[in-house]
Amino acid sequence: MAITTTREIRLAARPVGEPASGDFALATVELPAPADGQVLVRNTWMSVDPYMRGRMDDAESYIPPFRLGAALEGGAVGEVVASRSDAVPVGATVVHFLGWREHAVVDASAVTVVDTAIAPASAYLGVLGTPGLTAYVSVTEIAPVRPGDVVFVSAAAGAVGSAAGQIARQLGASRVIGSAGGPVKAAKLLEAFGFDAALDYKAGPIAEQLASAAPDGIDVYVDHVGGDHLEAAVGAMRVGGRIAVVGAISQYNATEPPPGPNLYRVATKELSLRGMVVTSHLHRFPEYVGRAAGWLADGNLRTEETVSDGLESAPEAFLGVLRGANTGKMLVRLDAR
Repeated sequence: MAITTTREIRLAARPVGEPASGDFALATVELPAPADGQVLVRNTWMSVDPYMRGRMDDAESYIPPFRLGAALEGGAVGEVVASRSDAVPVGATVVHFLGWREHAVVDASAVTVVDTAIAPASAYLGVLGTPGLTAYVSVTEIAPVRPGDVVFVSAAAGAVGSAAGQIARQLGASRVIGSAGGPVKAAKLLEAFGFDAALDYKAGPIAEQLASAAPDGIDVYVDHVGGDHLEAAVGAMRVGGRIAVVGAISQYNATEPPPGPNLYRVATKELSLRGMVVTSHLHRFPEYVGRAAGWLADGNLRTEETVSDGLESAPEAFLGVLRGANTGKMLVRLDAR
């Protein structure tokens, strides 16, 4: 039977500060048949990510804002159920960018066929997707890890942070330190992801904890938090240290400019402070997946997922990411038929 309608989550209002459930709306819409060169995908998994908070604001950035009254967008993986493209057959598992809906009509050129023999489909939204690639590029190019380095990763229990710490170890880091919120997540860094030290930022000032964990300083910092974490890392940096600025989740809901780190130390310590936008590095996906598949197979790269069920749960799952409710990749499992 042909699929004629589907459900999607729309942006109902632009939030001020922390988003609320009323900023989202669930809608049933007509689903067009795929045209020449297009495929119809039944989404099975979708991703919710911290960067999406910035797209909810009507502000200029590296990626356009979400449109009011329109479906949100984001990474998704699913099964092709109809195809008018010779390049993408029915039954293929594909990754694309039209998440936040149960079905999507997508140009065949905008999907990537993935191999579920290597890893489950959901992994292509996490460790084998843009979170994994972000981690890999951060520690190989943006703030390259060298043998013997001491590495600090903030938000280290998340999808990017957990991978970044483990990949840093594969690159020869002598000590890997991570921060997370709460004792359960801190323990997870040690027990599941192989970090050498775990800092619970809810237990006390992060600068004091970092000084205790790395009394001789750090060489690389992968920043997902900003604020006090970035300030602490700059203070702990050795001469010639490298910082990858990936995110600043502590500031995403701020309504006033937050206090920043003492950036003068970046100059006096001759540090490298470089930003990271993963869309500028998509050409490195084949290289990354090739290496990561081997690390997954031999157990040197471990991953976890926090799963929410049903499209209706997507807004709450997204708010959970902003509040630090996830361990590893936060995903929504869709039950579209």
